Amino acid sequence: MTQDVAIDRHEPDALDEMIAEFTEANPAFPRLLYAAERRRALLRTLAEQRKRRNLSQTRVAAAMHTSQPTLARLETTAADTKLSTVERFADALGYSVEYHLVPAKKSMRRNGVVVEA
Repeated sequence: MTQDVAIDRHEPDALDEMIAEFTEANPAFPRLLYAAERRRALLRTLAEQRKRRNLSQTRVAAAMHTSQPTLARLETTAADTKLSTVERFADALGYSVEYHLVPAKKSMRRNGVVVEA
């Protein structure tokens, strides 16, 4: 099963204007924003997998050696999470995280998250 992160294309709004301003100040901003979106997609996917398995946050947090409030924040905020935390979350659900180095230009055209059954 693969999960796609769909970006809704719409009429420009205040957020688009803010992104344009940040990009003007820092041309690397769109790339940084894209990377953050991919990280959030991974954490949301892990949260969805936890829910599909009917596992409580308390149970998964215990398997991760952390607290339920910490896991709740992990599932709902856009924090820049440590890789070791993501790996513990995946492991608690019976997954491992694989890393693939992909040329940046190709990466922009690929899914950020793939879940294998």
